[in-house]
Amino acid sequence: MGSGPSGDLWAAPQPRVQTQSSHRGLTSRLFSPQLCPMALLFVYGTLKRGQPNHRVLRDGAHGSAAFRARGCTLEPYPLVIAGEHNIPWLLHLPGSGRRVEGEVYVVDERMLRFLDDFESCPTLYQRTALRVQLLEDRAPGTEKPLAPAEAQCFVYSTATFPPEWAQLPHHDSYDSEGPHGLRYNPRENR
Repeated sequence: MGSGPSGDLWAAPQPRVQTQSSHRGLTSRLFSPQLCPMALLFVYGTLKRGQPNHRVLRDGAHGSAAFRARGCTLEPYPLVIAGEHNIPWLLHLPGSGRRVEGEVYVVDERMLRFLDDFESCPTLYQRTALRVQLLEDRAPGTEKPLAPAEAQCFVYSTATFPPEWAQLPHHDSYDSEGPHGLRYNPRENR
């Protein structure tokens, strides 16, 4: 896989959008840094709309992020709320847990680099790739949905967690003020 303008940013597998017909080999769109320095990012926690850290995606000073679709992981993962600040964590244990709902954004390299720092990557979270079913996908400038699609997206998950976290309740969706009763403690309050 080629590297992007900055070298290592695009070292991970490139997020690829795949329609049902492309699954059968007819069409595909590849998000390649040589063609377009944009990538797909799946967010499941405090970066989602209406959540405490969504503001960082809206801040153009960090780069570009545009909402693409709601999505759900194709494979189950444990989404847990853990630690003294009640942080949502997607544990890198594919095949375990639940299919996780979230949002897909198209982000530029600058935003991705900012988010790497914001998410303390690779110390706390690791940026990996996973497959997401797009739950709503609209053709530009229309209200007509495109064919159901899948996309390979970057995600911030963790493979470095205390073993007991895998035994915590698994969630299929995250809301900082949800019925779990584990209210997120924002960075500015720590």
